[in-house]
Amino acid sequence: MAEWMEYQFDVNGFDITARYTKENIEDIFLPLLAKLTAMQKEKNDRLIVFLAAPPATGKSTLVNFLSWMSTQREELTPVQALGLDGFHYHQDYILTHEALQPDGTYLPMKKVKGSPETYDVTHFVDKLKEIQQKDHTTLWPIYSRKLHDVVEDQLPVTGEIVLIEGNWLLFDDDRWANVRDYADYSVFISAEEASLKGRLIDRKMKGGLSREEAEAFYQTGDGVNVRRTLAGSLGGDLTLVLDTDGIFHEKRA
Repeated sequence: MAEWMEYQFDVNGFDITARYTKENIEDIFLPLLAKLTAMQKEKNDRLIVFLAAPPATGKSTLVNFLSWMSTQREELTPVQALGLDGFHYHQDYILTHEALQPDGTYLPMKKVKGSPETYDVTHFVDKLKEIQQKDHTTLWPIYSRKLHDVVEDQLPVTGEIVLIEGNWLLFDDDRWANVRDYADYSVFISAEEASLKGRLIDRKMKGGLSREEAEAFYQTGDGVNVRRTLAGSLGGDLTLVLDTDGIFHEKRA
């Protein structure tokens, strides 16, 4: 039986609770942090790491946990966690533009917000170029859930290792193809769609939707992004599989 460990820590004034198995921490997470530390020391420059995953895999909690854990061991180089969501197009743009869909049709961006077409990839690449230069002061944008919009230039990028999480970081299409060139190392998390569907529906119901409304939203929103991420992403240097019990397994080649 798995032995679960629970941690509570602060991230930018927000209380975070992370719950992982002891085996995952000792056999996957700590070795990953040790590997990134060694890579950064060998490079002798800032290391950029991507963690890509579909919605509901807990990627935001995981990168913040890895960042926190990296500060608890003297032998590890501290990791700074950042998110992709600050590179959504601004809300005024989304409300006035359409997005080309995989089937060749166009839909209002506001109906598919969160899809890869609603991100400003050019802006993201520009920031990646900046953070490659340690002597350049870079401020990272965030996405405000309160404003439902991007707020530019919020987080100073200072880490020797920068860990960026997002759905589309390893997405294999023309707009996103060159993004991967800026990552020194990448992690991809896969999972069965059925388990992610249950988590996403539960999340919407906790937010006030009925089950019928949550399931309808899944079909047109979250579910589309889950399937596109799983089917359209390239594997990472490390690929993890999240099972229905919330336990990670390393996928072997």
